[in-house]
Formats: sequence, C-alpha cells, structure tokens
Amino acid sequence: MAEKIRTSRTTELEFGGPVGAFLLIFVMPGTVFYLLLTCRTKEASVLQLPGPLPPFESLWNPVALMILLAWFFLQALLYILPMGKVSEGTPLRDNSRLKYRINAFHAMMVSSLLAGVALVLKLPLSYVYDHFLQLAVGSAFLALVLSIFLYMKSLTAPMSALAPGGNSGNPLYDFFIGHELNPRIGSFDLKYFCELRPGLIGWCFINLCFLMKEIELQGSPSLSMILVCGFQAVYVIDALWHEEAILTTMDIVHDGFGFMLAFGDLCWVPFTYSLQGYFLVTHPQKLGVTAATGIVLLNTLGYIIFRGSNSQKNAFRRNPADPQVAGLETIPTATGKRLLVSGWWGLVRHPNYLGDLIMALAWSLPCGLSHILPYFYVIYFTVLLIHREARDEHQCMKKYGLAWQEYCRRVPYRIFPYIY
Repeated sequence: MAEKIRTSRTTELEFGGPVGAFLLIFVMPGTVFYLLLTCRTKEASVLQLPGPLPPFESLWNPVALMILLAWFFLQALLYILPMGKVSEGTPLRDNSRLKYRINAFHAMMVSSLLAGVALVLKLPLSYVYDHFLQLAVGSAFLALVLSIFLYMKSLTAPMSALAPGGNSGNPLYDFFIGHELNPRIGSFDLKYFCELRPGLIGWCFINLCFLMKEIELQGSPSLSMILVCGFQAVYVIDALWHEEAILTTMDIVHDGFGFMLAFGDLCWVPFTYSLQGYFLVTHPQKLGVTAATGIVLLNTLGYIIFRGSNSQKNAFRRNPADPQVAGLETIPTATGKRLLVSGWWGLVRHPNYLGDLIMALAWSLPCGLSHILPYFYVIYFTVLLIHREARDEHQCMKKYGLAWQEYCRRVPYRIFPYIY
C-alpha cells in the first residue's frame, strides 16, 4: 500500500491542466510588466495601453542582474549561518521529517543593519526605482533559470520525493506546478528558502528605496508613503517572526516547487506587492489626519483578525491542550485530529484570509480613489485566497469526510461573514 502511494500519479489537475499552465507561464510575467509599465505613465490607467514596448536593450541590464544575484546570495548566506533554531517539518509520505533552520527574522535584522549602513553612506538607493523594470526582467529570468534547474533535478528524485499535485506525467504541467515536493541541495531547502527570504524581505527594502526616491523628488516623504511602507513592513516582520508556522502550510506540505512558486516568490511578490509604493513616487497623494487615522484603524483591525486566528490555529496544532485553546469547542475526525469550531475559527472557515484582505485594502487606500491600479493587490489577493480556500476545502473534504461536512454546517461562511 505504501509503495502504491509513493508511485501514484496526479489525476486532479488545477489551473486548466497543461493548457492553463502553458498560458500562465506567459500571463504571469506579462501581468507584472504591464502593471509596471502602466504605473510609470501619467494616467496610470490599466484600461489604456502604456504605449510602445521599450526596446529589449533598455530592459536587460547586467548591473541590475548582478544586484539581484548579490541579494539572492546574501540571503542564502544568512540562511545557512547557524543563527536561530532548527525545527522539524510535518511527516512526509515515507514518515521522515525534514529539518529546517528558523532564522528568517535574524536575516531581516542583518539585512536592516546593512540597509542602515547604505543610508549612512548615502548610497543611491533610488537606483532601484529608476531601474525597477530592468530589475523585474532580471528577476523573471532568474526565476525561469531556477525553474528549469528544479525540473531537471526532479527527474532524478525518488518517487517518494515527488509532489502529490505535481506528478501528472505531463512535463509542462509538472514544470509549472512543481514536480519535486522539497528540492534540496544537501540540507539547503530551495523552496523553503525562496518562500520567505529573497522576495519577502526584498519587498521591504524595495519600499525603502521608493521612500528614498520620493524624498529625492519632493524633499520629504508623504504620509501616504509612510503608511504603505509601515503597514507592509509590519506584515513582513510578522511573517518572519512566525516563520515556523509556514511548515504546516499548503505551499510546504502539498505543493511542489516549480515555475509557479519560483516566479511567485522571486518576481511576483516583490514587484507587484510593492506596487502601491511604486505608484506613489510619481502619483503623490495628499492624506489628511482623519483619513490616515481611519486607515490605521482598518489595518489594525485586519492585523488583529489575521494574527489572532493564525496564532490560535498554530497553538492548537502544536498542542491542543495548550491553555490558550484548551477551552475551545472542537469536532472529532476519523483521523484522530480535531477541528476547531469556536473562537476565530467559529466565525468563518478562514478568518486569517479575512484579516489578510482587510489589511490589503488598508495598504491601497493611501493611494486615493482615483486609480484602480494601486488596488491590484487587493483584487488579485481576493481571487487568490478564494481559489486557495477552494483548494483547502477540497483537501479537507478528502481528509476529514463527514467531520468536515459537519464543520461546514456549523461554520457556513468561508471568508466573509454573511457574504461568502
């Protein structure tokens, strides 16, 4: 039976199967470049073409590529340094457990120190804004090279190491979804490293560069830019501080590491999640104290829901007898595990998604209401989380059966109370 599990093929294909995977390989980079080109225009309208495409020579910059590689290898060096603790992941199909070094927060602190040195030395951080499109092209190129390497490496991996969702037998689909679950070079876990470090930490420092560019142009940072940079920095620092929680997420436990995650981690996250700051540099917005206070309160509400629900879930997974969660109502399942049906998880099935989306809206509001482009993140994230929730629903139904049906009856709303 165990051997059958290890060699089983993926039969449930997502994103439209091989055809959808093929299209997304072009649609994802195309979306990034379209948004960045549009953002630099005076109108910044997603409904108007941003003009003729720049010549290739202006998009490819060896210096930008060297900066990206230096950043990537700096984060890789910080990852392998003996800082932080080592934790075990969830059991794999062969019952082994991989070890992970938990030191992303340390990496953020070291990176922040280096950024402080760059500010003291008055290095031209505005270079990032001035060459942002070239940096995005370089990042997409690195993601493609990494994806090809990952797929070639997966061809020599044992069957037990392949991803449950990326073993279809179709090379294009498996290349996109990710053929190998936890590709490693020695003890260096490529998926885990890319999940939080180069792109997510890079997102924060891209925002810092935008802030410095705004100071260069206007003499001082705007309240809108300060709020955007501050909100997003808190979000990233929170993710890094709670790094260990990522070991139980779908990305680590179920999804392989292929083009989808490689491009998402290295290019999509840093170059689209920072779109509000990029927009504000050339489309400054005046923000009054009253509006700013309301936006801060909205972001605080989202963070309370997001962090409260995630902390409750993680505490319950680690130890159901923990005093923080011991009094919560649960539903037993045939697997021996229990499902939370009270607290945050009695409000909706994914309260963490609800908090995430409220924060996403708060990040966009400082950009005003006259352009839809800065709201791309919240629109995209809504679609992403609804799709992810559907994937979660499908996996939980297969895993928990009748217990999950009972949970859905008790908690009928998926993300938005009384709406969805």
